Amino acid sequence: MNKLLLIEDDADFGFMLQHYLQLSGYDVHWMQSPTELLLAENILPYDLLILDVMLPVKSGFTLAQEIKEYYPEVPFIFLTAKEQKIDKITGLKIGADDYLTKPCDPEELVLRIQNILKRNKKTDQITSITLGSYQFFPQRLLLTHPLEQFKLTEREAKLLQFLCQRNGSLVTREEILLQVWGNSDFFNGRSMDVFITRLRKYLKHDLNLHITSSRGVGFNISF
Repeated sequence: MNKLLLIEDDADFGFMLQHYLQLSGYDVHWMQSPTELLLAENILPYDLLILDVMLPVKSGFTLAQEIKEYYPEVPFIFLTAKEQKIDKITGLKIGADDYLTKPCDPEELVLRIQNILKRNKKTDQITSITLGSYQFFPQRLLLTHPLEQFKLTEREAKLLQFLCQRNGSLVTREEILLQVWGNSDFFNGRSMDVFITRLRKYLKHDLNLHITSSRGVGFNISF
């Protein structure tokens, strides 16, 4: 079931839209204020965001830009009463996958959501890596397991992807540092060890999946 985030401050419209989307088969988390995101970071990322533009505290445009800093690949739709061409252009420049003006037909919204998710699914199938019982999406900075999912930093994702590309082969510390950090100095070496420890923790749910080390030489991942 795809997970959607709806941020809409109109209580009646938000309730109606959440109910309709749930009946259409989606898991919908509805918030009336962007500040609620601070309480829900543990359940991000979503498969798609639906953002009202005219929100309290900050605009949907500003919120979308902030979210994209952490989740650059998550698709989103602006849903708003603002009909001016400049507003639509602004939303699309930010990276919106679609822009609908209110009042909108809920059935049309569902069809647009389906089309966006279908496009993303095709992309994920091409760019995903299966690691035992995990699925790794480098472009989305996402590592998923039936028991848990992890939002990776760009460097964590780049490190894991580099190790995966050399599956079963020993990768030297210097290779990793030059490829992922851009410099093989002592401090970056210490940082790399911390990142390897993090990745091992993320991969703890699969006992057959290992990042092994050759002391002072390098690392390899087997899956």
